[in-house]
Amino acid sequence: MSAMTGPEEESPATPDDHADPHGYPFLRTRFAVPSLPATFLRRERLTRHLDRGLRTPLTMVNGSAGAGKTLLVADWVARRDGLPVAWLTTDAAGDGAGMFWAYLLRALRSAGVPLPADIGFPADANRVSPALPARLAAELSVRERPVVVVLDEFDRVTSPEIAEQLGFVLHHAGRGLRLVLVTRTEPLLPLHRHRAAGELTEIRGAELAFTPHEAAELMELHGLSLPPAAVRTLVERTRGWAAGLRLSALAAGQSPDPEAYLKEFEADRSTIADFLLAEVLKRQDAATQELLLRVSVLDRFSAGLADALTGRDDAGAILDRLSRGNAFVEHLGHGLYRLHPLFGEILRAHLRMRRPGRETELHRRAAEWLRRSGSLSEALGHGAAADDWEFTAGTLIDDLAIGQFFTGPRSDAVAGLFSRMGRDTKGPAPELVRAAERLARREVDGGLAHLRRARHELAEYDGTADAAAARLSCALLEALAARLAGAPDRAEDAARTAERLRDAVPAELLERHPELTALLLDHLGSARLWAGRFEEARDALTAVAESAPGAATALPREDSLGRLALIDHLTGWPGRAERRAHEALVETERFGLSRPSGSGVERLVLAAVAVERDELGQAQALLDTAAESHPAMRDPVREAGHALTTARLHLARGDPGAALKAVRPEVTADADSPWVRGQTALVAAAAHLAEGHPEAAAGLLGEVPDEEPACAVGAARVELAAGRAEAAVRLLDRVRPEGRAGPAVTVRAALVRAQAADAAGDGAAARGFVARALAEARRERLRRPFLEAGPWIRPYLCATSLHRLTTGWLAPGSGPPRRRPEPPPPVVEELSGRERDVLRRLARAMSTEEIAADLYVSVNTVKTHLKSVYRKLSVNRRNEAVRRARELDLL
Repeated sequence: MSAMTGPEEESPATPDDHADPHGYPFLRTRFAVPSLPATFLRRERLTRHLDRGLRTPLTMVNGSAGAGKTLLVADWVARRDGLPVAWLTTDAAGDGAGMFWAYLLRALRSAGVPLPADIGFPADANRVSPALPARLAAELSVRERPVVVVLDEFDRVTSPEIAEQLGFVLHHAGRGLRLVLVTRTEPLLPLHRHRAAGELTEIRGAELAFTPHEAAELMELHGLSLPPAAVRTLVERTRGWAAGLRLSALAAGQSPDPEAYLKEFEADRSTIADFLLAEVLKRQDAATQELLLRVSVLDRFSAGLADALTGRDDAGAILDRLSRGNAFVEHLGHGLYRLHPLFGEILRAHLRMRRPGRETELHRRAAEWLRRSGSLSEALGHGAAADDWEFTAGTLIDDLAIGQFFTGPRSDAVAGLFSRMGRDTKGPAPELVRAAERLARREVDGGLAHLRRARHELAEYDGTADAAAARLSCALLEALAARLAGAPDRAEDAARTAERLRDAVPAELLERHPELTALLLDHLGSARLWAGRFEEARDALTAVAESAPGAATALPREDSLGRLALIDHLTGWPGRAERRAHEALVETERFGLSRPSGSGVERLVLAAVAVERDELGQAQALLDTAAESHPAMRDPVREAGHALTTARLHLARGDPGAALKAVRPEVTADADSPWVRGQTALVAAAAHLAEGHPEAAAGLLGEVPDEEPACAVGAARVELAAGRAEAAVRLLDRVRPEGRAGPAVTVRAALVRAQAADAAGDGAAARGFVARALAEARRERLRRPFLEAGPWIRPYLCATSLHRLTTGWLAPGSGPPRRRPEPPPPVVEELSGRERDVLRRLARAMSTEEIAADLYVSVNTVKTHLKSVYRKLSVNRRNEAVRRARELDLL
């Protein structure tokens, strides 16, 4: 080989050539397939993908440093017995076209691929004659069996000339060449053409990431046996990054408690840090290193935010390059990026060491930029990280987001964030935040104290939007405090104040936070319900229930639906109450909000309806679950409802003493509730009657406001039990419940008239009233009114003329039962925890594959759990399982 050979000429090549264009011996290590470590884990899903790649001319394995690309392909190559494989590890020092092709030709010959001497050999390290790629392509194109060429570390090849020449050979070699590129970056080849033609097989970072199952196997190869939860945590932290898992396993193996080490290890002080700093950070130029250090304080970021932190205007191009180069910067789409969690952790530690005090400044800059761009949750997080609580509280209040303390998917996060705010932070916004914190825990006195301080500081209201937002937030909290205190007038005042302030607040703020209006109306509706103003309460609650559904308004919608169900129950409409209560139950569930989320009023209503139908076991189960509720929803309405339903259940079970104890505790409230007072007196009177003390029962009638039909009918029953039948009938005639209340009230009214007629010796009239009561009760399956009526009614229920009205639901033994759907059989065997997990996801309409991915188990495992769930619930289909589970309160 002569140095005088021109670029358009090639030296003849012979099999004993052992020198590159510079005349140096070829580095044999560049042709060697890397050896596999003893702890290498073969992943069949990836090798099968590479096998499928033999059907396409080009295969690309593209992933970050340490993603396991090279070892994956090396293992695959070692198992390819039928095809010749030429392996070449490219080198940044050999960027010249001549050097690249010289090494590639040598790799082919080393793999046993015979190449004729007339193909030539590059004489110049930097150039190559166009004839050489053409001759090589022609030679490969006539092969009967293809040769596999693996180019490892192809990201080092940055020459467009080499890429163009390689693409030429790939295209013209046809079936004679299968090219496998192992790279960290997108190669310069026209990949879009290969994709469009179906000639490209791709394995990328997401597929290279270890699954929890694979990670567990890898740990076992390193002698570590970890519980599934620990493995999942490690995979989440490393994002399945192969090098991170292996380095973690090696370090954990030297610890006396590997599981604790992996749970608590500090990435910045481990071999992982050395790897990432050397392989990723130090490969970048100074400007890129500085950008990476600054954005490390962010969970995710846009180019604009990165520019704000760096003071530059070129972050977009840098981030795009890093993302395409698999430099542990992931492009999330929509212009957003994030760092690999371990890389971010290491960079933050590096930032603290190299720039002490800079982290706080960066958080403050990020918070201000995010606030201007409308990213509230992230602005709050960075404001808190900067320990700037006046800014953070002000941002929450100015954005009109105080309702996020109580509802929505971030309520727990917001409460947790502000729990770190110190007492020394002054101003109306921090005081409002403190008031919200207290009220969210149902600490009414503490919340009111902070509200007074906030009102004092807001006294100089200047009419600006920010001040209006603070005043409107204050009105919301005052309405909540009034609701919790049982003070309807104060709730009305707060609602009127809020209405006046709405016009001073930008409309887009109200649209962005529909939870504020929903919460305000829910508080107002509940306060009106406590006051016994049912129609006014229904108006406010219906406005919430009919508002557009969403995660932010799920809790007030659930609560409003539950309280509308309670109004239906109190006015005697059990079927309607049941339907609304079921609507309430699914409201927060469908948005995946954690329990306890609402007030549980809907469960109290369902329990009360179950008592009316004499389904006492179901009633008890519902009462037990109704104990779970959001503290800010435990108002007097909810507490009184729980006491009354519990007392009625004791009465139905024949325990009047327990009923008296259950109904006796008084609910603390600033104002009296007429319906609660009346219902409490009626339950106590019924308990006294059951104990044989009619006079004690009659003595409670003064507590019963008889203008409400339900209370009037209850009072009439007591009058009748005390022997005052005429007074009972006069009371019913005056109130006329038949046109004003539902069947649970009118059935009892008809039975009072029937008993009065029976006592007067008018059997025909009594039979007519009993028939009317049965006809109405049958539709709603109301058994309790007949069971509590007393022995006088038995002859009428057994009468042949009323047989058709009792058969099949009230007196099943009196004749052939009417055909109706049988109740589902009980669950004989309890569901396991994992079966409940699957069932909950089934209720969210998730597919089998989605459930498997969410639970980190196989599809077959999910199918096995589903079969077990179907068997235990005695159903055959998904929708039947969900419906049955709701009937049994398993969801």
